[in-house]
Amino acid sequence: MALDSPTSYADAVAAAVQAAAAYYTDGSTPLGDDEYDALVREIEAWEQAHPDQVLPDSPTGKVAGGAVVGDVPHSVPMLSLDNVFSAGELADWAAGLERRLGRQVDGWCVEPKLDGLAVAARYQAGQLAQLITRGDGLAGEDITHATDAVLGLPQQLAEPIDIELRGEVLLTQEQFDRANEIRLAHGAVPFAHPRSGAAGTLRAKDRPYRIELTFFAYGAVSHLTDLGHTALLERLAQLGANTAATTAAHPLRCATIDEVQQRVEEIAALRAALPFGIDGVVIKADSAADQEQAGSGSRAPRWAIARKLAAVHKVTRLLGVEWNVGRTGVIAPRAVLEPVVIDGVTVTYATLHNPADITRRGLMLNDQVFVYRAGDVIPRVEAPLVDERTGDELPIVFPEVCPRCGDAIDTSQQRWRCVRGRGCEAVASIRYAVGRDQLDIEGLGGTRAVQLVEAGLVADVADLFALTRNQLLALDRMGETSTDKLIAAIETARTQPLNRVFCALGVRGTGRTMSRRIAAHFGSMAAIRAADAEAFAEVDGIGTEKAQVIVTELAELAPVLDKLAAYGVGTEETTPARSAVADVGEQTGPLDGQAVVVTGSMTGPLADLSRNQMNELIERAGGKASSSVSKRTTLLVAGEKAGSKRTKAEELGIDILTPENFAQLIADYLPGT
Repeated sequence: MALDSPTSYADAVAAAVQAAAAYYTDGSTPLGDDEYDALVREIEAWEQAHPDQVLPDSPTGKVAGGAVVGDVPHSVPMLSLDNVFSAGELADWAAGLERRLGRQVDGWCVEPKLDGLAVAARYQAGQLAQLITRGDGLAGEDITHATDAVLGLPQQLAEPIDIELRGEVLLTQEQFDRANEIRLAHGAVPFAHPRSGAAGTLRAKDRPYRIELTFFAYGAVSHLTDLGHTALLERLAQLGANTAATTAAHPLRCATIDEVQQRVEEIAALRAALPFGIDGVVIKADSAADQEQAGSGSRAPRWAIARKLAAVHKVTRLLGVEWNVGRTGVIAPRAVLEPVVIDGVTVTYATLHNPADITRRGLMLNDQVFVYRAGDVIPRVEAPLVDERTGDELPIVFPEVCPRCGDAIDTSQQRWRCVRGRGCEAVASIRYAVGRDQLDIEGLGGTRAVQLVEAGLVADVADLFALTRNQLLALDRMGETSTDKLIAAIETARTQPLNRVFCALGVRGTGRTMSRRIAAHFGSMAAIRAADAEAFAEVDGIGTEKAQVIVTELAELAPVLDKLAAYGVGTEETTPARSAVADVGEQTGPLDGQAVVVTGSMTGPLADLSRNQMNELIERAGGKASSSVSKRTTLLVAGEKAGSKRTKAEELGIDILTPENFAQLIADYLPGT
């Protein structure tokens, strides 16, 4: 809402200054990025309409919103960036820059806007001498004590030159998770999110533990000023500094603004898969001559802009906690939130993982909390804003009995579970077991599963294979035709391969991919049942902890497995991968040794296959199916609208096949051949 009075304007300035101070010191801002940007735009609009009423502490036109200061002067002002928020605004800005120059811009450099803390690293004769925060742009804070924990920031450059690297220090997602493990082990409160963790870590002294961060260079102050921006980044990498060139969102030189817009979209699509947070994309005039002619204002250079992306972190209120029982009897807490829009999606619920996680984070009802969402990832509550508490917060009450059936709760593990296990949610277990990627029993939906369980005919997946025609006909709304179809579907399910039968069991810690690996590794249900934790730990992707969970689950499922064996279900035997020995040079299939990722919509002979069926096909042909592109990927099957996975595969030089070409490669393994 637009500001409508001097009082509302003054209140907005005070809120923006408070938020900026928190953001640029320890990251514990009470406003999300979107809210802060919108607030500053409202302030700017008011000031343009009322230039005689501008307050001296207004954040507009100031580096870091004027919220921070430092005592170490910068050799050259360390400016912020102006922002645009749409493709249209970006095009208008570019056109304005070209009007200022009186000619077309000689190329653009497009790179990710890293969500960390801006720093300047001073080198003398190639030796790191000092690390300074941006501060107010004119002077910053000396944080040289933290340099030994910053990866990508070399103590010694490859050449003995004097130079000042400028860049961003951040916590990657892996470093953030590890940092919170370390902090919890030392009795400290976990970081709210990666940015606050980076800010707090760089300023901390005399901690009894070490937290690693990562530096990404994006510029320099030195004799290299005649280099274009893309060439400068390449030169900094040669000196030994880490740059975004090592990532899928690497800087790219574009000739036109249309190419710039395309690259912005590509980086935005990569956002959820990046190992670190970004809050936008930076576009810079690449030519040193263009930069010099365009010059800079008091706050930002005129030759660079930040195209902001919708925030994936937001602040909202924790209204309640629901306790839901899953198909295996696990009791999972779910946060009920004051609705908040994150990346275009209204979020009202988020995961809380388990009771231990709630306790570790110190969450309370009515807390203001950080909520995170990226791409298709389920939103999660990260941390409370402890400094924003008002005294109205209440403890979260944990259940004393199972909220589904009222029986006792097993609290011996981090994930609490009803003592009845799968018996507590038999309907959910049955619905999962008969799904398309498991037993694929058509005609056995949710309503029918409820009928079977409530009639006492089915208590577990094995009971499905004991159903008779007369039993089904006795159920409401079951005629002869629907009964015969369901009986036929159950009979077909008896012959499902081992991996699908195992997947139908719903063993905790496994899913479709892991079920395929387990079936291939052991070769038979008998071998799977006989395996101990050590044997399961040999399966790719199963560690010691998960292996023990699987063994415990299989022991619990012994009566079900006995019944399945008696009904002839899951009795298929194959040569186990762990004992298969090929002659030298012999291949077990056309995809032997290949790590394959499938993306986009399949066409041709593969058009009717689900993603799970594609993965099964890959593994039958000797390959290993994966869901994400990495350096270990050797082949990408790219269908229509392949998107960011294709882009990343191209950047990594990975072989790419169309669905039709891939079908030719594995023709002998296609269904029906």
